[in-house]
Amino acid sequence: MATSTTERAQRVLTGTHFMLGNYAVVEGALAAGCDFFAGYPITPANEISERMSQRLPAVGGKFLQGEDELCSIYALSGASLAGAKAMTATASAGYNYMQEGIGYAVAVEAPIVIVDVQRCRGENFASQADVMQMKWGPSGDHELIVLAPSSVQELFDFTIRAFNLAEEFRNPVIIMSETTIALMRERLVIPPAEEIEIVNRRYTSLPPDKYLPFKANEEYGVPDFAPLGEGYGAIYSLNPHSEEGSIDWNPDVFEQLYKRITGKVTQHRDKICKTQAFKMDDADVALIAYGSEVRPCMDAMEMARADGIKVGVLKLDTVWPVPEEQIIQVANHVKLAITVEMNIGKYTREVERLCCAKCRTAVATKNRGLVHFPEEVYAVIKEVWR
Repeated sequence: MATSTTERAQRVLTGTHFMLGNYAVVEGALAAGCDFFAGYPITPANEISERMSQRLPAVGGKFLQGEDELCSIYALSGASLAGAKAMTATASAGYNYMQEGIGYAVAVEAPIVIVDVQRCRGENFASQADVMQMKWGPSGDHELIVLAPSSVQELFDFTIRAFNLAEEFRNPVIIMSETTIALMRERLVIPPAEEIEIVNRRYTSLPPDKYLPFKANEEYGVPDFAPLGEGYGAIYSLNPHSEEGSIDWNPDVFEQLYKRITGKVTQHRDKICKTQAFKMDDADVALIAYGSEVRPCMDAMEMARADGIKVGVLKLDTVWPVPEEQIIQVANHVKLAITVEMNIGKYTREVERLCCAKCRTAVATKNRGLVHFPEEVYAVIKEVWR
């Protein structure tokens, strides 16, 4: 990873830019310290790989053109376990192929970042239909952290946060991008390098004969890594493994392992889950949305308020784990919660679960390759608000 002032400056293009969303992801990754990228061509994520192939080697990183998505995702885990900050980028169909490798990264606790630029099935049009797969795709008990940017600026900011969360919790982190924001150009402000918070993984201070590669310091904690080339040994296997890393089927060991692997995410929701509230203080109606669907919701909110309906917006920056406390707080405050999604209605089930018996719920769904128009969201508000 670059450490000198000159190398850091080359990584962080401080200033104001008019930049493509996919390029903003690359700049966020480099600012976060990414030094390994593996990917396989797929639209609408190709600009990420293309820019990475130019920018990453220039700052001392390694770029790998994978032969397919499986090669890319497994290369990520290998690089990560060897000490790199690693990322890949794909789109919906390619994300399908990566599930086995993501499950491996969960099991061996390899911090990696995956960008999924969602698209309609086989076509380069916008969708949010992958939202459930981003949580439930891999086999076995697991938790994934999924961030949902809604602008070019957030593609940059959230990519940095994705790397920080991956390093802190030793877990795959997904950036849930979409065709809409990935292929648009917007204003992007990149701050000075010294103003960007960077989180790096913890390394053990124990000697090799005392070190246990999968032992955490607390019940739902994150194990420390072993420094490379200093006599530490570790087996990184998908199979059930003990704190020592040995593969030996034991129901108690298996249960303890996966309770900790899932618990290190679920027990730290307060730190992981982020939302933003807009005009919620006096709202009777809440629009709950994530990703690019937040954009028409903001306009629909203003249209409704001009018509005398007090509408606010709860923007979900973190989709998984579910920001339960924030949604419950909204449900206790409003009379109606409307989930706005670019799919047939998937995440709305989570919202309904949390709003049950607290407020009425409704949905505004669309899966036609386009984000909602504000008028479409406002039409749902008028239809269900009585």
